[in-house]
Amino acid sequence: MILGLGNDIIDIQRIERTIARFGDRFLDRVFTEVERKKSDRRSERAASYAKRFAAKEACAKALGTGLRRGVFWRDMGVINLPSGRPTLVLTGGAALQLDRITPAGHAARIDLSLTDDYPMAQAIVIISGVPLDNSAR
Repeated sequence: MILGLGNDIIDIQRIERTIARFGDRFLDRVFTEVERKKSDRRSERAASYAKRFAAKEACAKALGTGLRRGVFWRDMGVINLPSGRPTLVLTGGAALQLDRITPAGHAARIDLSLTDDYPMAQAIVIISGVPLDNSAR
């Protein structure tokens, strides 16, 4: 069952300008260490950051809170599973909200789609509740 859906689109040039103006102050406030290492290795560095920024916005929407009620930027981190599939790891207030919206007897699954076509980057997040016991089906 779908628990939350969020999407976001952002102008990559906006992220380029923000990085140029605020540098590490912006990057440290918004992105996890894992995200920074990954994005800083990319030839299209600003596009990588923009996709991750859009993913955080989309995730906050899917959680139903936006960036308030204890949900902060660094509570949502984009990672890749061993298969390469992108997803988000939630901590802090985002993890608490995920627990609140996940029904008993279910585990949360976060699906993430990222794309960019300069000058735009986009992310879509679907949070699903997956039954813990599939034998009842």
